[in-house]
Amino acid sequence: MAEETTRGKGEELRGAEKVFGYFRDQVLSGALSPGDRLPSERELSLTLGVGRPLLREVMRSLNMLGVLDIRHGKGAFIARANFGMLSDFFTFYLAQEQSALDDVMQARIAIECQAIRLACERATDADISRIETCFTQLTETVDDPELGGRSDYEFHIAIVEASHSQTLITLYHAISNMLLKSHVERRRTTANAPEIIESHIDSHRQVFLAIVEGDGDLAHQRLREHFAIGDELRRRSIIAAHTKGSASTYSTDKYK
Repeated sequence: MAEETTRGKGEELRGAEKVFGYFRDQVLSGALSPGDRLPSERELSLTLGVGRPLLREVMRSLNMLGVLDIRHGKGAFIARANFGMLSDFFTFYLAQEQSALDDVMQARIAIECQAIRLACERATDADISRIETCFTQLTETVDDPELGGRSDYEFHIAIVEASHSQTLITLYHAISNMLLKSHVERRRTTANAPEIIESHIDSHRQVFLAIVEGDGDLAHQRLREHFAIGDELRRRSIIAAHTKGSASTYSTDKYK
């Protein structure tokens, strides 16, 4: 009985993989594009050689993931990419890994360093204006970790989107939840330190000006320096906080 149950589950898994593989391959080959209506359940069931209950279950799951768009009474359609859904999936997956945030930061650096080179070549006037607006918002929210962190995030995502590379943009959006969390946490860590805030703003300004100049090498160099400055400022802030805490504890204990 247990063997039959195991065999049944294995067949269901293979059937589900076949259905998923079909949609993936159809989209990759260009046979199906976002907005295209799918064949009926009966046709798909016959084409794939799977039962309609299993097909319906897999399609329902793909609908929840944003891959398909099932409209009652109208049929099923290939959906357009849902960045929010993709980001939620990656956040859930990466949150289970202990070193996830460090890995995400390394991925962020890799994406942004390539994106900024492309932005220097491809950025439109609208892109430059958007980055400038984000920079202005960044300078106006330096005293608010929550708003400041979001402004910081918006500045960097504006650079990535100015690259007009759909792959880089998609990958960046996929890790956006964790990036936003990182920006806010870093702002909280470096709050109430004027010298850190000043360096932080100037670093962003230099990155922005390099993009305006359209110099990919210079922009890449300044972005790398920006990341290095951010890491150093965060390190110094953590040390200062712990040093202050230790001094306060010592002072209190001394008079006990």
